[in-house]
Formats: sequence, structure tokens, C-alpha cells
Amino acid sequence: MNRARQADLHQRVLLLLSTARDTELTRELLARSDIPAHVCSDSRELQHELARGAGAVMATEETLSSSGAQAVLAQAIESQPRWSDLPVLLLTHGGANSTVVGDAVAMLNNVTLLERPLRVQALLSAVRTALRARNRQYEIQEHLRELEQAHDAEVMAVRRKDEFLAMLAHELRNPLAPISNALHVLEMDDSDPVRRATLRTMMKRQVVHMVRLVDDLLEASRLSRGMITLHRERMELCNAMRVAIEASRPQLDQGGYQLEVDLPETPLLVDADPVRIAQVFGNLLNNSVKYGRRDGCIKVTVHTDGGQAVAEVADDGLGIDRETLPHVFELFTQGARAGGDQQEGLGIGLALVRNLVELHGGTVEAHSEGRGQGARFVVRLPLASSKSAQPSTPAPGKTLSSVAPEIRVLVVDDNRDAAQSLALVMESMDLAPRVAHSGPEALRIASDYQPHLILLDIGMPGMDGYEVARRVRTGDGAGDPVIVAVTGWSHAQDLAKSRAAGFDHHLAKPADIPRLTALVDEIRSDLMSARMH
Repeated sequence: MNRARQADLHQRVLLLLSTARDTELTRELLARSDIPAHVCSDSRELQHELARGAGAVMATEETLSSSGAQAVLAQAIESQPRWSDLPVLLLTHGGANSTVVGDAVAMLNNVTLLERPLRVQALLSAVRTALRARNRQYEIQEHLRELEQAHDAEVMAVRRKDEFLAMLAHELRNPLAPISNALHVLEMDDSDPVRRATLRTMMKRQVVHMVRLVDDLLEASRLSRGMITLHRERMELCNAMRVAIEASRPQLDQGGYQLEVDLPETPLLVDADPVRIAQVFGNLLNNSVKYGRRDGCIKVTVHTDGGQAVAEVADDGLGIDRETLPHVFELFTQGARAGGDQQEGLGIGLALVRNLVELHGGTVEAHSEGRGQGARFVVRLPLASSKSAQPSTPAPGKTLSSVAPEIRVLVVDDNRDAAQSLALVMESMDLAPRVAHSGPEALRIASDYQPHLILLDIGMPGMDGYEVARRVRTGDGAGDPVIVAVTGWSHAQDLAKSRAAGFDHHLAKPADIPRLTALVDEIRSDLMSARMH
């Protein structure tokens, strides 16, 4: 039954009166006042209609005593929920001292006695008062329902948070275990160069995995706060799919998947962020790898449908059960796994897919016939209009123009292990870095050392990295170095704050070593060019 029809039933007055004439007159009187009414012929019909819904009941002293209506009403009132207090309007003889009336008042609780003969306006006033009271009861019912739903949602959120924290602890322990084991082996005996190389490769692989976990957590934070920003440009959709396939190739090969790709020859242009769209497709491919059937098939197709570009990723793997399917795009939702070789994760990938696609004005759907039947994900994006967004150009970082015979590097971090390890990375690039562990110490060293490059943590106690950068830029005797933030703060607003404070680049911890190497090479090239001129 729809909500409008149910509301009509809840507003009506059920009539069980003594005579047909009284019944018809009362029904017509109520109808003229826009008060819906239903005539009950006997107590059985009254019982049936009460179960369907009523705003009030109007009966006479005679019908209560002779038709069994009082027992029906008493049973209905006894079984009504706590929020409900059904109004009963009882038409009585003068005096109202009968046993029937006394029993009705005692048994039916919310009873209004109306002595006959009764003025029309008095009757209408009593009915409207009863219905207003009943409406307040319905409001209480709705409020209780909302509270119950909110409580259920809170319980579910707490449960999902607990499940997520347990899963996160498990996910972090997975890479930490081999790293700890490798360090123990190296501590016992690091004389074998082949074993050292094997252990280094393993530790690097596990660190990369941990970085990805942290990146996923940051993405989840951005999702929940609506902090994801797009850099749109006119792009060819299939190029993003090719990038995603190439990035997922190692996992596809490791799982022995057969990949079938069907891309159109005609370019499909969309106004979108190329990096984010490739991330969407990559997450869908990774999901198929995670829940696909080992040595199974993954199909990728791209085509048009009207004014939309459509990309589909389908697998023949575990599938999605009916209970999970409506929730697959929610944060931290994980499908049940089978076997022991399934990849792990935080349940963030598909939530990010939906958010990114919707930010682009598109839609994403999940389809599955159930467990063991595979899954298919369909992304729809609007094709580019004739006037598309222009590619965004990031602000260029500062390059060094002063002449110097070598690259002088200053590493600043209050975490001594972090500072020392980054200094060792710089030494591996044939540099001779200096190290500081506080803002004031960094300014003193910079004034004497005149570094070309400062690798600066932001979240330091006392004088933070922002203040250090501002003082360097306002002429605190440190020259004009390239300043790079190396920090755990990497949201969009953090990048904006670092740029405003005078930073030239912003790297999230752990620092991207290839990017640092490229930056050092750029500075070295600038210095060599300056020396030649």
C-alpha cells in the first residue's frame, strides 16, 4: 500500500452507530467538513478496519453493549504500540451513569463522552480535536521511527568502524611482518650479497604496499570531507583505459587472467581529469583481479550510447550476493573472499570510483547474478561538448639560478630517524647534506650553509615548517633555495598552505625517491648551465 493511501486510512473516522439513519447523517455531516469516514456494519468489520488504520472511532452506547464492539476495541487498544492512544468518541444517553459507559471509560482509556442530543458544532469540534490528537501521535511515531533508524545507522557505523580498524591492523601487520623478519635476518648475518639484495627487494615491495594503504586512507578522508578536486581537460577516454590496463598488468599476469579488450577506433572525447579517470578504471580492474576467478577472464569494453561514453569491466569470478550488491560502492565494504590467494584491501576502491564518476557528472552501476556468477561494472560519462574545459597547468616550481660549485642540501625533520634516513638517501646521490631537527636550528644552519635545496618537514613542534619557509623567503640570510615539503600532510588545503608559505614542491611521506632524484638532477642542470654562462 502506498504512503498516500495509508495516510488516508489513518485520518478516517470509523463509525459504528445504532441506526442506519444516524449513520448516514453522521457520515454526510463529516463529509461536508472534509473528514473522511468509514461505516462499519458490525464488530467484525470494525476489527478488520481497525487493523488497516483509523484516526478515531465513533460508537454509541447501544452498539458497545450489543454487538461485541467493546471487546474488539479493548483488544485493539491493548495491542496498540506505545506511541498510539486511539481516540474513542462515545455517544451516550443523558446522565452517562450506565455500566456500559463506565466499563468503556475504564477499558478503552482515551474516551470522550458525548451526551445526546448533541449540537452539530459540538460533534464536529470533538471529532477534530480527536483527529488532531491522533496526528500528534503519528508525528511521535515518525519521530520514533527516525530515532530508531538513526540508532540502527549508528550501530552499523560503529560496527563497520570496528571491522575497519581490525582490518586495518591486519593489513598493516601483513607488510610489517616480512620487513621485521628481514631486518632480523640482516642483523644476524648480512654477509651474503645475494640474500641482502633479495631482502632489500622484499622490504621495498612491502613499503610500497604500506604507502598504498596510507594513500587509500587519505583518499577515504578526502571522500568523507568532499575534498577531492578535479583538473579537467579534453581527453580521450580510451587512453585512460590503456593507462589503467598497463598499471594493472602485473596483477593480471600474476593471477593468470585472460584479458579481453574491445576499444573503438574512433576517439571518445570527454571533459575530465585524466589521472582520476585512469584511477577509476584501475580500481575497477583491481577489483576484478581481487574477486575474479584465478586463470579466469576479464573483459574490458568501451563504446558510446547516445551522448554518453560507456566503459565496462566484467569478470567471471566470485560475483556479488544480493545482500551486498546495494552496498558495494560504500566506504569499507568488502565482499566475502574465497580461497587463500585473494588480495587484501581496505574496501575504499569502489567508493572512490562512485565519487569520482559522479564528480564528472556520470554514473556507475554494479551488476551480478549472485555468488559464483561474476560481476560487471558499467561507467557512463557525458561525451565532450564542442567547447571543452581547458587543461589545467600546475604552477611551476622554483629553479635555482645562483651559481654554486655543488648542490648543498639541508634536511629538516624533528623525527631523527626520518631525518637521518633521508640524509642517507641524499648521500646516495653523491650529495653532502646537513641535518636539523627543529625550526630555529634549521634557520641557523641555513644562514651559514646557504643550501640550494631544503627538504623540510611541516609538522614540527614549536616553529613549524610553514614558519621556517616564510622566514627563509623573507630574507633570513638563507639565500634563495628550492624548498620542498616532505610531510605527512598532503590534502589539497595542505598543498595550498605550503605554496602560500613559500614552498616550491610538496611531497608526501615517505618521499617519492625517483621524484626527489629528478628534482636534484634539475637543480644540478641549472647550476651547470649557470656556471657555463
